[in-house]
Amino acid sequence: MAIDASHIWHPYSAMHSALPVFHVDSAAGVRLRLSDGREIIDGMASWWCVIHGYNHPRLNGAIETQLAQMAHVMFGGLTHAPAIRLVERLVELTPSNLSAVFLSDSGSVAVEVAMKLALQYWHAAGRAHKQRFATLRNGYHGDTFGAMSVCDPVTGMHSLFSSVLAKQHFVERPGCRYGEACNDADLDPLQRLFERKHDQIAAMVLEPIVQGAGGMYFYSADYLRRVRELCDRYDILLIADEIATGFGRSGELFACEHAAIEPDIMCLGKALTGGYLSLAATLASEQVSNTIDAGSPGVFMHGPTFMGNPLACAVALESLNLLREGDWRQQVQRIERGLRAGLAPCRDLPSVREVRTLGAIGVVELHEPVDMARISNNFVEAGVWIRPFGRLVYLMPAYVMQDDDLARLCAALVEVVARQPA
Repeated sequence: MAIDASHIWHPYSAMHSALPVFHVDSAAGVRLRLSDGREIIDGMASWWCVIHGYNHPRLNGAIETQLAQMAHVMFGGLTHAPAIRLVERLVELTPSNLSAVFLSDSGSVAVEVAMKLALQYWHAAGRAHKQRFATLRNGYHGDTFGAMSVCDPVTGMHSLFSSVLAKQHFVERPGCRYGEACNDADLDPLQRLFERKHDQIAAMVLEPIVQGAGGMYFYSADYLRRVRELCDRYDILLIADEIATGFGRSGELFACEHAAIEPDIMCLGKALTGGYLSLAATLASEQVSNTIDAGSPGVFMHGPTFMGNPLACAVALESLNLLREGDWRQQVQRIERGLRAGLAPCRDLPSVREVRTLGAIGVVELHEPVDMARISNNFVEAGVWIRPFGRLVYLMPAYVMQDDDLARLCAALVEVVARQPA
């Protein structure tokens, strides 16, 4: 731990931070075992990706089997069965118009790839002046430079870099919540932007239904439907960032399904491998891929060194098998019921502004930002791992979490939040 404190940068942290860091020795199911012997229930699924729980025998087995064959081989000019089978499954599961799959290393890179696809598409179509992106305020799409440019420039985490980022077009997120109809006033800001700037805009980038790290906000499926219509009307591609919402988290396999729409490009990551290895995918329509192929230079200009890593592809394929066989929908509905009941007492707390749930996502929004050092210690002392940010204390547990553990997790959250100042 002394070495950690002296030499390791943790996410969004100073080198010599006062924030506590807890040493994990092992993990199994939904529990983390700390080096001091304590076990804590993980309410975060390691930033939302460990949907089947830790140390799953079938996911372990998939990696072990693949490791005996090869751990890695370059994807340039070579291919292998794990990538082929995984891509086949992704094309089967995702919206029917998505037929071309680009594998990469992380969610941020998947967004970079999506943005490059959109730019290269319009260049190949003879409309290279379409070089900007439209997006919603309070969105989050990653920490690399292209992805940062479509994160909220005010409430986001990247204002330090605003002077060097590409300038994109932002509109207010819709006021219509999930389950509500969308009216013209909700759509007017986007429609006015498209009317004025459609000749500049390559694509609309958004997180469908659920805005994740930008605010854990759930918006209307009707709004998403109407965004798809506007993109079609003004000849703008639609990029759906499903990195956080993909693979059942919102209650549908992909959040676009709440609105029954098909994006032109979709980004996937996080839960793709069940949290075992970093892997992401960007899927595009045949129109997008064919246009890029037919234009200059006739190839898509991207190629990560570890693209299509066999270990990651093998475990991702097995994770998708577990989803299919384990009735993920019933699991997520059960989690949603548990979150709704378990977090309900927070509505009566003076420090709480709002409580909201959707699928396997439970959010408690406070009036004031939390003290991260204090609240992190409080949660661990209560036997749970919950990692808030800003004013948001939220849960995204593994789908396999049983009802008693979910109840204990929610009770701990309520107990700790009850101590927060109003």
